[in-house]
Amino acid sequence: MVHLRIVAPEGMCREVLGVLERVDSVINVVHLPGAARKPVGDVVLADVAKEDASVVLADLKRLGVDRTGSISVEHIDTQISDAADEAERLAEGAPGDAVIWEDVVNRTSEESTLSGTFIAFFLLAMLITAVGILLDSPILVVGGMVVGPEFGPIAATCVALIQKRGDLAVRSVAALAVGFPLGITVTVLVVLLLKATNITPDEFSSDDHGLSNSIANPDFLAFFVAFCAGIAGMLSLTTAKSGALIGVLVSVTTIPAAANIAVAFVYGDWESWRGSQEQLLLNIAGIHLAGVLTLGVQRAFYTRRTRRYRARNSGGGAAA
Repeated sequence: MVHLRIVAPEGMCREVLGVLERVDSVINVVHLPGAARKPVGDVVLADVAKEDASVVLADLKRLGVDRTGSISVEHIDTQISDAADEAERLAEGAPGDAVIWEDVVNRTSEESTLSGTFIAFFLLAMLITAVGILLDSPILVVGGMVVGPEFGPIAATCVALIQKRGDLAVRSVAALAVGFPLGITVTVLVVLLLKATNITPDEFSSDDHGLSNSIANPDFLAFFVAFCAGIAGMLSLTTAKSGALIGVLVSVTTIPAAANIAVAFVYGDWESWRGSQEQLLLNIAGIHLAGVLTLGVQRAFYTRRTRRYRARNSGGGAAA
């Protein structure tokens, strides 16, 4: 179940209550007249089955509640109620498959913002991975992959394409366009410093380091893994399965490829340098393709659900 807290102007509240009360999967509707002070208005509380949350939110936005008041969405971990069980039964589909599109847009927008924290995670991930490549240590490379924040803006780009959100697309592309070049540049400088101080060896070749060699030799299987990871990542993002997202982060070699570009550049291993660039582009392309296709299928199911929702709840506003 999902909990809605709605602040609406007094004159709009009757329409808001109408939207909520005619939907079988909405329960616990509470109206608090004049309870809101900033903005001034009525407060309406309600719980809705997760499967119907996005279409109910679409109806509320159609009324203009998001412009003249506010809508807050909170996920309910546990609700002990026969009415809640009945509401979920009446909602079409399974809660685990439901997508709350407003939640997805908000989450990806936050994770794709180019901020100091985003850059810090990007740099730390690449530096850890670069050391892992130099030491041929899978543990360090995996650690860097988990720290890397690059999946956020990649996912945001896919969401922006499906939702036709130009602002989100620009923000996510900017994060990638700044993050990777800056990360590679800083990693080059750090590896040069480590080499100059004899902390790392004078010579390095991908032929003698299995991890570097694997990263620098992209093939169809690398694309296939990135494609599968992209699907898993999008499903994890849209269904809030954060545990699966960790598996996605350690499945693709975006951060390792970028770190290997820097290491190969410092040591003049130009074949590895070119191969790592190809690996990076291959992984980004595979994740993007999988993400757009996955979201496209989910959006198609959502559109069909919306039509059936309209049929069940006649007079329910415009389509999302």
